Amino acid sequence: MPASDASLRPRSVLFAPGGRADLIAKLPRSAPDAVVIDLEDAVPATPEAKAEARPLARDAARDLVAAAPHLAVFVRVNAPHSPFFEDDLAVLTPELAGVVVPKLEAAADVRRVRGALAARGLDLPLLAGLETGAGVWNAREILAEEGVRWAYFGAEDYTTDLGGLRTPGNLEVLYARSHVALAARLTGVHALDIVVTALNDPEAFREDAAQGRALGYGGKLCIHPAQVALAHEFFGPTEAEVGRAQRLLDAAHEAALTGRGAFSFEGQMVDEPMLARARAILQAREQAN
Repeated sequence: MPASDASLRPRSVLFAPGGRADLIAKLPRSAPDAVVIDLEDAVPATPEAKAEARPLARDAARDLVAAAPHLAVFVRVNAPHSPFFEDDLAVLTPELAGVVVPKLEAAADVRRVRGALAARGLDLPLLAGLETGAGVWNAREILAEEGVRWAYFGAEDYTTDLGGLRTPGNLEVLYARSHVALAARLTGVHALDIVVTALNDPEAFREDAAQGRALGYGGKLCIHPAQVALAHEFFGPTEAEVGRAQRLLDAAHEAALTGRGAFSFEGQMVDEPMLARARAILQAREQAN
């Protein structure tokens, strides 16, 4: 899928530190759907560290776009209310698939970001980070803003903001995680699920991904290359789902040709939501390929 494709709905989004050109160059190896060169959490929050990382990130992003034109390459800047935001914008170029903006808390934040981009002659779509209580509370208004195409929920920052504690079962973020997924659905934005920090525990990732998929997320943030294939297990249709969807649509086509209205398929009465789901499954498979 070309990075410029407006229908980009990644199953996996793999991060790398903005100051590590060596790791950025390796991002395509695990075949993620999209990658993020991170100038926020992955770079120490000091003026010196941020300044050192920016030219490295800019050059690495340029090289990655040239070397892997099929790959959607993003840069994550610092939050718009941080002292690093304006200088981060110098890293952005029109060739990027978009810009990741963390810790958005209001629709006005989106407008400020878009204005700052426009001042630099850029019209990049936004991957919006909802990671605070205010951001989650205002999720629908934020995601409804022009230019927002994707969103992610950040459980770690959200829990810190609320003064809570992270637990393996994710109960403390269930409401917020669900709320962001619902807001994304209502605004037509592709939602990306939380990171899993247990890098050496694939079963923990699978359990977490299964939760996110059940809540309606369409993809997952990954912080290690090994997590990409795991994300693809859960986000995107399986071969069995694709086969069943194709059979159902074939049956619907045959029913239409013979003038039948309602019909049954594999023991179920077929209605329009079932057909819409089948069409969505085939579309998702086509996009993944």
